[in-house]
Amino acid sequence: MLALCIGLGIQASAQGPAPAGKKQIYSETADPKAAIAAGLRQAKLEHKRVIIDFGGDWCGDCQVLDIYFHQPVNFALLQKNFVLVHVFIKETMDNNIELAAKYGVPIAKGVPALAILDANGTVIYSQKTGQFNSMRNMDPGSVNEFLNHWKG
Repeated sequence: MLALCIGLGIQASAQGPAPAGKKQIYSETADPKAAIAAGLRQAKLEHKRVIIDFGGDWCGDCQVLDIYFHQPVNFALLQKNFVLVHVFIKETMDNNIELAAKYGVPIAKGVPALAILDANGTVIYSQKTGQFNSMRNMDPGSVNEFLNHWKG
């Protein structure tokens, strides 16, 4: 799985929270449609759901979400129940808009923005109102609640 994650520009780590400072999470050069397709194949094989995380390394709230994802309790839930696919959104928010819309995510509401898919690619949930776009002001437990709620 680690090789698949690295090949797609998906971050995988077993070390817990990321260090302070800007971390590269989103690949500006990866093909997001191919990454999602690979994530769906992996999810089907492993009987998991897919989280599509629309955002960018420029986004402080995206960085905070990644830190929260890597906290031990959240990371265990993430690894057991989901395949995480990151889709890069420019700071001008004018790329991958159609792809986000396909999954019910209005990028204009802000990033990070998440969609949850079942292993067949059906949208189970999408953040329509920018629920995580103020992640730095949210309790880390909100990510745990989110993962537990949508783990299937």
